[in-house]
Amino acid sequence: MESNIDTKVVAGFGDEWTRFDQSELDELEHQRLFDVYFDKFPWGKLPEKAVGFDLGCGSGRWAKLVAPRVGKLHLIDPSDAIEVARKNLVGHSNCEFHRAGVGDIPLADESCDFGYSLGVLHHIPDTEAGLRKCVEKLKTGAPFLLYLYYAFDNRPAWFRAVWRISDVFRRAISRLPHGARFVASQIIAASVYFPLARLSLLAEKVGMKVSNIPLSQYREKSFYTMRTDALDRFGTSLEHRFTKAEIEGMMTSCGLKDIRFGDEPYWTALGIKE
Repeated sequence: MESNIDTKVVAGFGDEWTRFDQSELDELEHQRLFDVYFDKFPWGKLPEKAVGFDLGCGSGRWAKLVAPRVGKLHLIDPSDAIEVARKNLVGHSNCEFHRAGVGDIPLADESCDFGYSLGVLHHIPDTEAGLRKCVEKLKTGAPFLLYLYYAFDNRPAWFRAVWRISDVFRRAISRLPHGARFVASQIIAASVYFPLARLSLLAEKVGMKVSNIPLSQYREKSFYTMRTDALDRFGTSLEHRFTKAEIEGMMTSCGLKDIRFGDEPYWTALGIKE
Protein backbone atom coordinates (compact mmCIF):
# COMPACT_ATOMS: atom_id res chain seq x y z
CA MET A 1 0.00 0.00 0.00
CA GLU A 2 1.22 3.49 -0.85
CA SER A 3 2.23 5.28 2.33
CA ASN A 4 4.55 8.11 1.33
CA ILE A 5 1.88 10.52 0.10
CA ASP A 6 -0.39 13.15 1.60
CA THR A 7 -3.88 12.66 0.16
CA LYS A 8 -4.84 16.33 0.57
CA VAL A 9 -1.73 17.42 -1.32
CA VAL A 10 -2.46 14.91 -4.09
CA ALA A 11 -6.02 16.22 -4.43
CA GLY A 12 -4.70 19.78 -4.50
CA PHE A 13 -2.28 19.09 -7.32
CA GLY A 14 -5.01 17.37 -9.29
CA ASP A 15 -7.05 20.54 -8.95
CA GLU A 16 -4.09 22.78 -9.84
CA TRP A 17 -3.12 21.02 -13.04
CA THR A 18 -6.73 20.74 -14.13
CA ARG A 19 -7.08 24.52 -13.78
CA PHE A 20 -3.65 25.22 -15.27
CA ASP A 21 -3.15 22.56 -17.92
CA GLN A 22 -0.42 24.74 -19.50
CA SER A 23 -2.41 25.16 -22.70
CA GLU A 24 -1.94 28.95 -22.35
CA LEU A 25 1.81 28.76 -21.80
CA ASP A 26 3.72 30.40 -24.63
CA GLU A 27 5.94 27.93 -26.50
CA LEU A 28 9.05 30.10 -26.24
CA GLU A 29 8.56 30.57 -22.50
CA HIS A 30 7.98 26.84 -22.13
CA GLN A 31 11.27 26.13 -23.91
CA ARG A 32 13.15 28.69 -21.80
CA LEU A 33 11.82 27.18 -18.56
CA PHE A 34 12.76 23.71 -19.77
CA ASP A 35 16.28 24.82 -20.71
CA VAL A 36 16.85 26.22 -17.22
CA TYR A 37 15.76 23.06 -15.41
CA PHE A 38 17.53 20.67 -17.79
CA ASP A 39 20.68 22.76 -18.22
CA LYS A 40 22.93 20.07 -16.68
CA PHE A 41 21.16 17.06 -18.13
CA PRO A 42 23.54 14.84 -20.19
CA TRP A 43 21.36 14.19 -23.22
CA GLY A 44 24.35 13.16 -25.32
CA LYS A 45 25.29 10.36 -22.91
CA LEU A 46 21.93 8.59 -22.95
CA PRO A 47 21.79 5.31 -24.88
CA GLU A 48 19.85 5.12 -28.10
CA LYS A 49 16.12 4.63 -27.44
CA ALA A 50 16.64 5.47 -23.77
CA VAL A 51 13.85 4.54 -21.35
CA GLY A 52 13.14 6.82 -18.40
CA PHE A 53 10.53 8.26 -16.07
CA ASP A 54 9.00 11.54 -14.97
CA LEU A 55 8.04 11.18 -11.30
CA GLY A 56 5.22 13.55 -10.40
CA CYS A 57 4.62 14.55 -14.01
CA GLY A 58 1.72 16.91 -13.27
CA SER A 59 0.39 18.33 -16.52
CA GLY A 60 3.25 16.76 -18.48
CA ARG A 61 4.81 20.11 -19.32
CA TRP A 62 8.38 18.78 -19.02
CA ALA A 63 7.53 15.40 -20.53
CA LYS A 64 6.24 17.15 -23.64
CA LEU A 65 9.79 18.30 -24.42
CA VAL A 66 11.56 15.19 -23.10
CA ALA A 67 9.52 12.62 -25.04
CA PRO A 68 10.83 13.56 -28.53
CA ARG A 69 14.41 13.02 -27.30
CA VAL A 70 14.04 9.48 -25.90
CA GLY A 71 12.81 6.00 -26.75
CA LYS A 72 10.18 5.65 -24.02
CA LEU A 73 9.01 7.90 -21.22
CA HIS A 74 6.95 6.74 -18.23
CA LEU A 75 4.80 9.50 -16.73
CA ILE A 76 3.91 8.83 -13.09
CA ASP A 77 1.54 10.86 -10.90
CA PRO A 78 -0.96 9.86 -8.18
CA SER A 79 -3.40 12.71 -8.87
CA ASP A 80 -6.01 13.60 -11.49
CA ALA A 81 -3.19 15.45 -13.25
CA ILE A 82 -2.24 12.18 -14.96
CA GLU A 83 -5.30 12.62 -17.20
CA VAL A 84 -4.21 16.16 -18.05
CA ALA A 85 -0.78 14.78 -18.97
CA ARG A 86 -2.39 12.07 -21.08
CA LYS A 87 -4.26 14.75 -23.02
CA ASN A 88 -1.19 16.97 -23.43
CA LEU A 89 0.98 14.07 -24.68
CA VAL A 90 -1.65 12.58 -26.98
CA GLY A 91 0.63 12.88 -30.01
CA HIS A 92 3.53 11.00 -28.40
CA SER A 93 3.22 7.24 -28.88
CA ASN A 94 6.35 6.55 -26.79
CA CYS A 95 4.70 7.69 -23.53
CA GLU A 96 3.11 5.45 -20.91
CA PHE A 97 0.97 6.81 -18.09
CA HIS A 98 0.79 5.46 -14.56
CA ARG A 99 -1.45 6.72 -11.79
CA ALA A 100 0.84 5.93 -8.88
CA GLY A 101 2.85 7.57 -6.12
CA VAL A 102 6.56 7.50 -5.38
CA GLY A 103 6.21 4.62 -2.94
CA ASP A 104 4.55 2.47 -5.57
CA ILE A 105 6.39 3.20 -8.82
CA PRO A 106 5.20 0.50 -11.28
CA LEU A 107 8.61 -0.06 -12.89
CA ALA A 108 11.19 -2.77 -12.31
CA ASP A 109 14.26 -1.90 -10.29
CA GLU A 110 17.33 -1.02 -12.39
CA SER A 111 15.22 -0.77 -15.55
CA CYS A 112 15.60 2.89 -16.55
CA ASP A 113 18.31 4.83 -18.36
CA PHE A 114 17.34 8.16 -16.76
CA GLY A 115 14.80 9.76 -14.49
CA TYR A 116 13.76 13.15 -13.16
CA SER A 117 11.48 14.61 -10.52
CA LEU A 118 11.08 18.38 -10.52
CA GLY A 119 9.30 20.20 -7.71
CA VAL A 120 7.65 17.07 -6.32
CA LEU A 121 9.56 15.25 -3.59
CA HIS A 122 9.45 18.18 -1.18
CA HIS A 123 5.66 17.71 -1.10
CA ILE A 124 5.66 14.17 0.31
CA PRO A 125 6.05 13.12 3.97
CA ASP A 126 9.49 11.51 3.59
CA THR A 127 11.54 13.14 0.84
CA GLU A 128 14.63 10.97 1.25
CA ALA A 129 12.61 7.74 1.14
CA GLY A 130 10.94 8.96 -2.05
CA LEU A 131 14.28 9.81 -3.64
CA ARG A 132 15.59 6.35 -2.75
CA LYS A 133 12.61 4.75 -4.51
CA CYS A 134 13.40 6.75 -7.63
CA VAL A 135 17.07 5.80 -7.62
CA GLU A 136 16.17 2.11 -7.27
CA LYS A 137 14.55 2.26 -10.71
CA LEU A 138 17.74 3.47 -12.41
CA LYS A 139 20.42 1.40 -14.07
CA THR A 140 24.00 1.87 -12.93
CA GLY A 141 25.39 5.00 -14.56
CA ALA A 142 21.95 6.51 -15.25
CA PRO A 143 21.42 10.24 -14.56
CA PHE A 144 18.72 11.54 -12.24
CA LEU A 145 17.61 15.19 -12.23
CA LEU A 146 16.08 16.57 -9.06
CA TYR A 147 14.56 19.88 -8.03
CA LEU A 148 13.72 20.55 -4.38
CA TYR A 149 12.68 23.75 -2.63
CA TYR A 150 15.72 25.42 -1.14
CA ALA A 151 16.04 26.64 2.47
CA PHE A 152 17.35 30.11 1.55
CA ASP A 153 20.81 29.11 2.74
CA ASN A 154 22.31 31.51 0.21
CA ARG A 155 20.01 34.42 1.10
CA PRO A 156 20.31 37.22 3.67
CA ALA A 157 18.45 37.07 6.99
CA TRP A 158 15.88 39.68 5.94
CA PHE A 159 14.99 37.55 2.89
CA ARG A 160 14.34 34.54 5.12
CA ALA A 161 12.20 36.72 7.39
CA VAL A 162 10.05 37.78 4.43
CA TRP A 163 9.62 34.14 3.48
CA ARG A 164 8.51 33.23 7.02
CA ILE A 165 5.77 35.86 6.79
CA SER A 166 4.64 34.48 3.42
CA ASP A 167 4.61 30.98 4.89
CA VAL A 168 2.04 32.04 7.48
CA PHE A 169 -0.27 32.93 4.59
CA ARG A 170 0.50 29.63 2.83
CA ARG A 171 -0.42 27.60 5.88
CA ALA A 172 -3.76 29.41 6.17
CA ILE A 173 -4.65 29.46 2.47
CA SER A 174 -3.73 25.83 1.88
CA ARG A 175 -6.37 24.77 4.41
CA LEU A 176 -9.17 26.40 2.41
CA PRO A 177 -11.44 24.52 -0.04
CA HIS A 178 -9.99 24.29 -3.54
CA GLY A 179 -12.09 27.10 -4.96
CA ALA A 180 -11.21 29.52 -2.18
CA ARG A 181 -7.50 28.73 -2.27
CA PHE A 182 -7.55 29.26 -6.03
CA VAL A 183 -9.10 32.71 -5.64
CA ALA A 184 -6.67 33.66 -2.87
CA SER A 185 -3.67 32.53 -4.90
CA GLN A 186 -4.78 34.54 -7.93
CA ILE A 187 -5.13 37.68 -5.81
CA ILE A 188 -1.57 37.12 -4.59
CA ALA A 189 -0.36 36.58 -8.15
CA ALA A 190 -1.87 39.89 -9.24
CA SER A 191 -1.02 41.97 -6.17
CA VAL A 192 2.37 40.55 -5.16
CA TYR A 193 3.98 38.38 -7.87
CA PHE A 194 3.27 40.64 -10.83
CA PRO A 195 4.30 43.99 -9.28
CA LEU A 196 7.53 42.62 -7.74
CA ALA A 197 8.42 40.76 -10.93
CA ARG A 198 7.97 43.78 -13.16
CA LEU A 199 9.72 46.04 -10.65
CA SER A 200 12.67 43.66 -10.79
CA LEU A 201 12.66 43.78 -14.58
CA LEU A 202 12.69 47.59 -14.54
CA ALA A 203 15.47 47.66 -11.94
CA GLU A 204 17.54 45.26 -14.01
CA LYS A 205 17.13 47.40 -17.10
CA VAL A 206 18.66 50.38 -15.29
CA GLY A 207 21.63 48.31 -14.16
CA MET A 208 20.62 47.29 -10.64
CA LYS A 209 21.34 43.88 -9.15
CA VAL A 210 17.99 42.18 -8.59
CA SER A 211 18.83 38.66 -7.37
CA ASN A 212 17.80 39.46 -3.79
CA ILE A 213 14.48 41.05 -4.70
CA PRO A 214 11.75 38.54 -3.76
CA LEU A 215 10.15 36.96 -6.84
CA SER A 216 12.71 38.53 -9.17
CA GLN A 217 12.96 35.15 -10.89
CA TYR A 218 9.58 35.96 -12.49
CA ARG A 219 10.75 39.23 -14.05
CA GLU A 220 10.62 37.86 -17.60
CA LYS A 221 7.92 35.27 -17.09
CA SER A 222 4.29 35.53 -18.10
CA PHE A 223 1.43 36.28 -15.76
CA TYR A 224 0.10 32.81 -16.58
CA THR A 225 3.24 31.26 -15.07
CA MET A 226 2.92 33.53 -12.04
CA ARG A 227 -0.70 32.48 -11.56
CA THR A 228 0.24 28.81 -11.85
CA ASP A 229 3.10 29.09 -9.39
CA ALA A 230 1.11 31.17 -6.91
CA LEU A 231 -1.45 28.37 -6.66
CA ASP A 232 1.35 25.82 -6.44
CA ARG A 233 3.05 27.75 -3.65
CA PHE A 234 0.11 28.90 -1.54
CA GLY A 235 -2.28 26.04 -2.25
CA THR A 236 -0.05 23.23 -1.00
CA SER A 237 -0.24 22.33 2.68
CA LEU A 238 2.90 20.17 2.90
CA GLU A 239 6.34 21.33 1.89
CA HIS A 240 9.89 20.66 3.03
CA ARG A 241 12.88 22.90 2.33
CA PHE A 242 16.49 21.82 2.15
CA THR A 243 19.92 23.40 2.15
CA LYS A 244 22.33 22.62 -0.64
CA ALA A 245 24.35 20.43 1.74
CA GLU A 246 21.24 18.52 2.82
CA ILE A 247 20.25 17.82 -0.78
CA GLU A 248 23.73 16.60 -1.64
CA GLY A 249 23.76 14.41 1.46
CA MET A 250 20.40 12.83 0.59
CA MET A 251 21.42 12.18 -2.98
CA THR A 252 24.67 10.56 -1.87
CA SER A 253 22.89 8.46 0.75
CA CYS A 254 20.42 7.24 -1.87
CA GLY A 255 23.15 6.02 -4.23
CA LEU A 256 23.88 8.99 -6.49
CA LYS A 257 27.37 10.34 -7.23
CA ASP A 258 29.05 13.09 -9.28
CA ILE A 259 26.40 15.53 -8.06
CA ARG A 260 26.25 18.87 -9.83
CA PHE A 261 24.00 21.78 -8.96
CA GLY A 262 22.41 24.29 -11.27
CA ASP A 263 22.53 27.99 -10.41
CA GLU A 264 18.84 28.58 -11.03
CA PRO A 265 16.35 27.59 -9.87
CA TYR A 266 17.80 26.77 -6.44
CA TRP A 267 18.50 23.89 -5.99
CA THR A 268 18.34 21.82 -9.18
CA ALA A 269 20.78 18.92 -8.93
CA LEU A 270 21.95 16.13 -11.21
CA GLY A 271 23.38 12.86 -9.90
CA ILE A 272 24.55 9.59 -11.46
CA LYS A 273 23.44 6.19 -10.13
CA GLU A 274 26.40 4.40 -8.56
